[in-house]
Amino acid sequence: MNIQPRIKGVICTNAHPEGCAASVNEQIEFVSRTPFNGPKTALVVGASSGYGLASRIMLAFAGGADTLGVYLDRAPTADDAGHPLKQGTAGWYHNRAFEQAAAAQGLGHESINGDAFSAQVKQQVIDLLRAQGKVLDLLVYSVAAPRRMDEQTGESWRSVLKPVGSAFQGKTLDPEKGLLKPVSLEPASEDEIAHTVKVMGGEDWQQWVLRLQQEGLLAPGFKTLAYTYIGDKLTWPIYGDATIGCAKKHLDQTAQQLNKALTDIDGEAHIGVLKALVTQASAAIPVMPLYISLLYRVMKEQGVHETCIEQIQRLFLTGLYGTGAQKDELGRFRLDEKELASGIQQEVTRRWARLTDENLPELADFKGFRSDFLKLFGFRDQVSGNNEVSANNEVSGSNL
Repeated sequence: MNIQPRIKGVICTNAHPEGCAASVNEQIEFVSRTPFNGPKTALVVGASSGYGLASRIMLAFAGGADTLGVYLDRAPTADDAGHPLKQGTAGWYHNRAFEQAAAAQGLGHESINGDAFSAQVKQQVIDLLRAQGKVLDLLVYSVAAPRRMDEQTGESWRSVLKPVGSAFQGKTLDPEKGLLKPVSLEPASEDEIAHTVKVMGGEDWQQWVLRLQQEGLLAPGFKTLAYTYIGDKLTWPIYGDATIGCAKKHLDQTAQQLNKALTDIDGEAHIGVLKALVTQASAAIPVMPLYISLLYRVMKEQGVHETCIEQIQRLFLTGLYGTGAQKDELGRFRLDEKELASGIQQEVTRRWARLTDENLPELADFKGFRSDFLKLFGFRDQVSGNNEVSANNEVSGSNL
């Protein structure tokens, strides 16, 4: 299967089915080496890519859990004769690979392809759990979406990635060309901040948990987990002190509210603070591709880099279902401590100030960023001096 990636700006508009499957199987093989005693039944909202997919893989193939995954992706289409018309999205192929592997190992698994914000999908989950006579031990919420709609009123909200208070001028990395480019953003309006909080804050997470609690579908000792990122000074203007940072503050407040609401069943709500990694969401945030490229280079040089699945494994083994994970003053699990170590941040900052197009290969890990970016869509990276990339069906876990 010879499929070439079609990259437009910060997204890849197609996917490689075999590469997506290989990526999933690679993660399964990794977590299977270290089993753990986790929940019996888990729901992952946002289950087809990034941290959500890694969480579902960890729960099923290391913990033996029955999993229910909610995701929104496009299936491939074919004509009446069965000839392909349009490819599916990467998440659809990821989910298919997960289901095939789970079935082969006899693991309980169900998937719902639909809008996690919608009342209809929430009802589908409720109906499915009731039909199977199950209650949830864990709900992982890992949704990154640009838009949310209220089905009853028809009102919709769109998130924006803008600074708050003052304009931002800086530099970022073009993931397609591997070149530095300036970025200039005007500050967000109050309306834009409110919209972003509505889409990316904790409201929908809270609705999921409270609705399931009202339906009596949460087991005693139930846990729920959402993910966030904090970063440091280089990313604060466009992340922590920006619209997305406002949404993440709302997420923190939601966790506190949920902890109070879950006391009757001895439930817990947690936030996991994770390191900067290449995801479909982070690649679209100005500054982050450049910051991640520098961070990768420095952390790899110092031997402390972790991949998405390694972060999730450590969170589950030492935090949610173990001991040893650091917690901050808000009770959040801190898996970003290696990224924020003073030596790492000082070196990233030093290199940031020196960066040019000419010394980018020396100071940053654009190849690593590019490889992880393409891997999101199932493509194996073959980066040459001129950054040409090809993809074919010679895909193996070691090459992804």
